[in-house]
Amino acid sequence: MPPSRPVPLSSALSGFLSDTALIFGRYARQTLRSRLQMLFGLLMPLLYLLFFGPLLTGLRLGPSGTSSWQSLVPGLLLQLGLFGAAFCGFGILIEKQYGVVERMRVTPVSRPALLLGRVLRDTAVLVLQSGLLVAAAVAMGLRAPLPGILIGFVFVAVLTVALASLSYALALKVSTPQEFAPVVNAVTLPSMLLSGLLLPMALGPVWLDALSHVMPLRYLVDAVRAAFAGDYTAPAMLHGVLAALALAAVSVVLCGRAFRKTAA
Repeated sequence: MPPSRPVPLSSALSGFLSDTALIFGRYARQTLRSRLQMLFGLLMPLLYLLFFGPLLTGLRLGPSGTSSWQSLVPGLLLQLGLFGAAFCGFGILIEKQYGVVERMRVTPVSRPALLLGRVLRDTAVLVLQSGLLVAAAVAMGLRAPLPGILIGFVFVAVLTVALASLSYALALKVSTPQEFAPVVNAVTLPSMLLSGLLLPMALGPVWLDALSHVMPLRYLVDAVRAAFAGDYTAPAMLHGVLAALALAAVSVVLCGRAFRKTAA
């Protein structure tokens, strides 16, 4: 029997992209059929915007010349990414219970595509919700440069890739939502409180500000606030980019390993 020829790189890449598009389309259609899911995902940061934002009107929470909205809205964008992506694993838990994951394993679809298609769907949903949130914030008084807003969307996308990957990795390790939810809550709540999502951590005591630097999300928040203020060369921007890329790389690697072990 003649030895099998290796698959050309271009064909392998084309197959991977096709599989990813297939998985993305499948889950995107599910999302479009459940508009309430998108609405309620946006509800919490929108409530903060409507009921907490007016309390800060007129306060200067950042550098001179910036408004309270330029400090609050970046935090709400990343809060949307934090909570929206962290709970993505619930979907795969349900699929495990109904045997969907098992059936997908026996298909010829690329294993990385099974992950990437899901993550891209989650990213698209949260970036769309971010756009709606910024539109509401502009109506309430936010004034920020367009490049800064677009940079904020990029940070939301990278954060979603990182946290959705970790969420899927955790969901593959546990068996029930009762195991999944407490772990996610134990991570997301301290992350929200110690990252300065609602108010800059520099306003707090020195020990709390110092402690917040162990949270990668803190650097993303500072970077988006700098972008909304139009300061694209601030050290906070560089630190935020490095933290976001490192978090995404580590998360995708961990999730990829979890998918391979589960499929083994």
